[in-house]
Amino acid sequence: MDAYAALEALEAVKRTYGSGASAEKLACLKVLARRRLGDADGVLRLHEALGFLRAYPDDAEVLAAVEAMLGAFQDRGDLKRARRDLDDTGVAGTRIHYAFYLWTAEWLARRHPGALKLDWSIFETKAKVLEQLWLLLTYAEGPALEEVQLSLKAWIEELKGPDETDAGFLAKRLHALDAGPFVREAFYDALEIPMWIQPGEGTPSRTHARHAPSKVTYQTQPLDTKRPNLKSALGLTPLRVRKLDEKQGRVLVEMAREAMVTRSRDLDVFMHGDARDVVLYDWEDGLQFAAIGYKPERRILLEGVYGFLTLKNGVPMGYVLASGLYGSSEIAYNVFDTYRGGEAGRVFGRVIATVGHLLGSDTFTIDPYQLGYGNQEGLQSGAWWFYRKLGFEPVDPDIRKLERGERAAMKRNPRHRTDVGTLEQLAADNVYYFAGTKREDVMGLLDLGGICLGLARYVAQRFGAEREKGERVCAKEAAALLGVRSFKGWTKDEREAWRRWGVVVMALKGVSRWSAANRRAFAKVIRAKGGRREMEFVRLFNAHGPLRRALLRLAD
Repeated sequence: MDAYAALEALEAVKRTYGSGASAEKLACLKVLARRRLGDADGVLRLHEALGFLRAYPDDAEVLAAVEAMLGAFQDRGDLKRARRDLDDTGVAGTRIHYAFYLWTAEWLARRHPGALKLDWSIFETKAKVLEQLWLLLTYAEGPALEEVQLSLKAWIEELKGPDETDAGFLAKRLHALDAGPFVREAFYDALEIPMWIQPGEGTPSRTHARHAPSKVTYQTQPLDTKRPNLKSALGLTPLRVRKLDEKQGRVLVEMAREAMVTRSRDLDVFMHGDARDVVLYDWEDGLQFAAIGYKPERRILLEGVYGFLTLKNGVPMGYVLASGLYGSSEIAYNVFDTYRGGEAGRVFGRVIATVGHLLGSDTFTIDPYQLGYGNQEGLQSGAWWFYRKLGFEPVDPDIRKLERGERAAMKRNPRHRTDVGTLEQLAADNVYYFAGTKREDVMGLLDLGGICLGLARYVAQRFGAEREKGERVCAKEAAALLGVRSFKGWTKDEREAWRRWGVVVMALKGVSRWSAANRRAFAKVIRAKGGRREMEFVRLFNAHGPLRRALLRLAD
């Protein structure tokens, strides 16, 4: 059997389990370990098949063969010949190009100091960066930029240290810019700096990404491709829930960051993930979710937000973004390409159960982008019908009418398929799953923009342009109103949460008429926003009826 015949046979059997499938896979792997493929497409197909089998191994023998091949994948002769055509795949031994966010770039520069480079071939904003370069220098160095005419590339060569790369220098200097973190981030984003990661020992790759699980679960039965019952899924209990210590949490935060980097993506909650707020959920069959919370200074004012790294036998196979408030959650569910066509429905059922456990939600919503609105990949995959068949439903009357028309067409002709244009119309608004009573105070229907506009109007009315003064005054007034006599014993993050929420306290109507117990409970809600685990904020907020009602009135 030649290499391509073995590859095609492996792809044909990789999702088959039992009845001699293991022996077929081993025979293919034996050939592919010795023989080389002639093009980049074949090399990538082999890599993806190996990645799938590492997450779903038949037995110890298949796993050992797969691990051996992945461990030496960057040394394959066929990969070396096709290296340039495999850029941006995340395969070990290849480069990754991306305009990384400031915090990602600075993190990469620290962790892999020799690997991060500027991509001069597509650097279209060099003149803009050169104009702002003086901001990155000491006062004594500034005049040199006016007196000596050099290109940006030449200037960076002059300015960087002997052991620094050009991208590492820029990332570190921009990170050190004398401004607040959000100003630095906006300034950096406007510069649009393209970078690439040179492959090397320990640099990010999909090939070697794995978090050692407690034990490997072998796939001996066919994959579970059935559609889950979400109500039943919500009643499930994880096998184990572990609130990790900071050292353990940091391993998973960094793995989540690398999972995004190797796919030329960035996710704020992973980049600003708090290693002190990581909870690991263990489910059956080696499935795990590492729930990662934001660092307190990056938390959104109202919602609690967590990013999940989905692991199967320790292999990152996707991610989830979940925000929660009012006993409801908005969910963005993503499965990496390698693992699509497998157990997406079953895994989503466990996602719902995990989010319910973490954030106390009984109502869930999916936003239009995830359904395919403005997202060609979502449209092509039929994401809207995937969620609709799970029990999610639209509330918009026009979309409900359009759905009825599609269902009637399917009834008349069982072979009817919804066209892309109609799918985009269906995806134009959120869909919802109500495990309990249908209600309107849920994510997606909540007027969070109106609430924040109410806060802005309150500050404008009292303080105009003196916004900083407004925060200080409101924080002080809020402390008096809620009975907080001293902040002794509060952490820096808890005090910062209080500063941010002072405006909310003073803008809400009727707080002074609440019972003393409710006002004290409100103070605990705010303190929890700056606490170690944001899930505690969500839990306390959801339990505070007067606060929930008052915040809704603010949108009016």
